[in-house]
Amino acid sequence: MYELMLNLEEKAKKCLYEQIYEHMKGEIQRGNIRCGERLPSTRLLAKQLDVSRSTAQLAYEQLLSEGYIESVPCRGYFVCQMEELYHLEPEILPKAEQEVSAPADVLYDFTPNGIDLDHFPYAVWRKLSREVLQDDQKELFHLGDPRGEYALRSVICTYLHQARGVNVQPSQVIIGAGNDYLQMLLSRLLGTRRRIAMESPTYRHAYEIFRGLGHDCCTVSMDQYGMDVEALRTSGADIAYVMPSHQYPMGIVMPIKRRQELLRWAEEKEGGYIIEDDYDSEFRYIGRPIPALQGNDTHQKVIYLGTFSKSIAPAIRISYLVLPLSLMDKYEEIGKRFSCTVSRIDQRILQLFMERGYFERHLNKMRALYKSKHDVLLAEVRQMKGVRRILGDRAGVHILLQMAGERSEEELIRRAREAEVQVYPLSEYCIDDRAYEPTVILGYATLTEEEIRRAAERLASAWEM
Repeated sequence: MYELMLNLEEKAKKCLYEQIYEHMKGEIQRGNIRCGERLPSTRLLAKQLDVSRSTAQLAYEQLLSEGYIESVPCRGYFVCQMEELYHLEPEILPKAEQEVSAPADVLYDFTPNGIDLDHFPYAVWRKLSREVLQDDQKELFHLGDPRGEYALRSVICTYLHQARGVNVQPSQVIIGAGNDYLQMLLSRLLGTRRRIAMESPTYRHAYEIFRGLGHDCCTVSMDQYGMDVEALRTSGADIAYVMPSHQYPMGIVMPIKRRQELLRWAEEKEGGYIIEDDYDSEFRYIGRPIPALQGNDTHQKVIYLGTFSKSIAPAIRISYLVLPLSLMDKYEEIGKRFSCTVSRIDQRILQLFMERGYFERHLNKMRALYKSKHDVLLAEVRQMKGVRRILGDRAGVHILLQMAGERSEEELIRRAREAEVQVYPLSEYCIDDRAYEPTVILGYATLTEEEIRRAAERLASAWEM
């Protein structure tokens, strides 16, 4: 009988049963535990490792479910035949397929794209996942409504109306696996003979998607209030893609006057629409939240795009599109040919997460957490010598810095890297040839408050004039 030799770490990030499971799986893959070998019972294994029997049982259940071991009635657990086992060795994975992480030569990464996953409600998500899968709901394994599950669309409508002032019915909501998919669907509904105007600097990923789909895209300059409507009028565009709640990357919160000007442009423009990407709308730190642009749309000209990537987690890949009534006939004609790209099981989990108040509690916790990090970073930055201007500090999870002097973005980033800190250039988001002040972006969501302080100290030293 195989005796397991393993030192378990009580304070490790992985729980005890995962440590047991991964160790045994590795031993089986390497051939150290041979095919047909009998394993200790859960009672004996628990005694050997000084863990509860339920912990040992969980480890065995995972190995059973993956086919590494088998349970023989009245005899015990045995290792399965592994000759045809397919597994990937992490050290030989192609570089492009390895997990994306911070550059190896930096200690602190101010990435603007991350979120704080240390405070993700793992226990709640696991509980809801088990609840959904324990019920014998066969319908969840069939294709559902192309729009997405009605119950989830209904709860999203309630949330959008209460939190963002959006006027919407469930029939107008389309669920999709990320904004990328919804942009492709929207392209089919609008047709590629449309010219799309985007702010400059802009969310480059969306720009590249629309360009790749065959749209004629152009950029329109911004002032301190957002997209310049007069420049939009002369651009020849009939669709405007804007982020009024928190423009990415500049962080501008569009005031109501500019929003009304945009809506007036769409009303006057034949076939004109506004795509409102409500980026980072949940996280606002100064002043009262401004309702979504869609809530002020009385002529069905705003297409609303939202996601749970920032508010919950990017990997759940659930976004939503709110179509104006003027596009619903087009969706009935074209859009229903596309099946929903989000698992019905995942939709059900998210529905329960929102219905039972977990989403609201999670958002409130994350707002407080990000506000605290935001305040720490601003306090540190304001003590730095040579900071000429701070931008985008009213909302979101990043700020922008413009430094005094003649240093370029490249030099600022190089000096930061020498101090083992990664910051990001604004120029990456610039598509046109306009000249912009050298500006660096500091995202703070993935860092702890102490890490923010330490990183800011290093930047202050690196950027001393």
